[in-house]
Amino acid sequence: MPITRNKVAEQSASCAHHKLKGARGIGGRGGEISCESHCACLRVRYNNRITILEAPVGKSVQTYSLKYIVFSLGILLLTALSGSPVQAADISPFVGDYVGSANVVHDDGTETPRDMSVSIHEMKNGFNISWTTTTYKADGRIKEQKFSIDFKQSDRADVFSAAMKRNVFGHEVPLDPMQGEPFVWGRIQGDTLTVFSLFIGETGDYELQQFDRTLAEGGLDLSFSRFRNGEKSRSVETFLKKQ
Repeated sequence: MPITRNKVAEQSASCAHHKLKGARGIGGRGGEISCESHCACLRVRYNNRITILEAPVGKSVQTYSLKYIVFSLGILLLTALSGSPVQAADISPFVGDYVGSANVVHDDGTETPRDMSVSIHEMKNGFNISWTTTTYKADGRIKEQKFSIDFKQSDRADVFSAAMKRNVFGHEVPLDPMQGEPFVWGRIQGDTLTVFSLFIGETGDYELQQFDRTLAEGGLDLSFSRFRNGEKSRSVETFLKKQ
């Protein structure tokens, strides 16, 4: 029986098992409709494709080619993936104010006492880390350093880029290590929040500083390491108590 439109409509037909209301339907191309044994399942043959239509006999059924269905599902999948934002790691367990002290161990084995404090706060699309270090020199001098960095969500769920200055358009951008400025980024991996700072010297040598702050009962376990050209030159380990 020729099929002439995209609708399977009611039309008289018969088969060996029972009277079936037949069809007409797919745009000007040949095909056939037959009855499956004792069921209301229509088999439509169209362009060498077979589509099984689960529908009551005699009802109108819309038919589509397999190519059209696959194409439509592909479009829906791509739309869903492109619209799904990267879910950033959760900073909230680290939020708070912490204080502590430690002895900094130098590469020659000597130690220098240092007080440390850090504040971690959530921001829109990221977080801020501000910390202060107070170093007590052997000759009685006291050196205090303060740092504050905003971290923004990147395209990677657990990695955060640091915005430390504004460009001519007013947008926050990382510092340039080729100009003697540190390149900073952050990472949350499990219970540890890590901040990396990369410095490049005038001769091309590099220094990498790594701050690991791990959640602990009552505060944070701090582990600081400094590497020069891949070799550790300084390390600090201490506990920072939550205020």
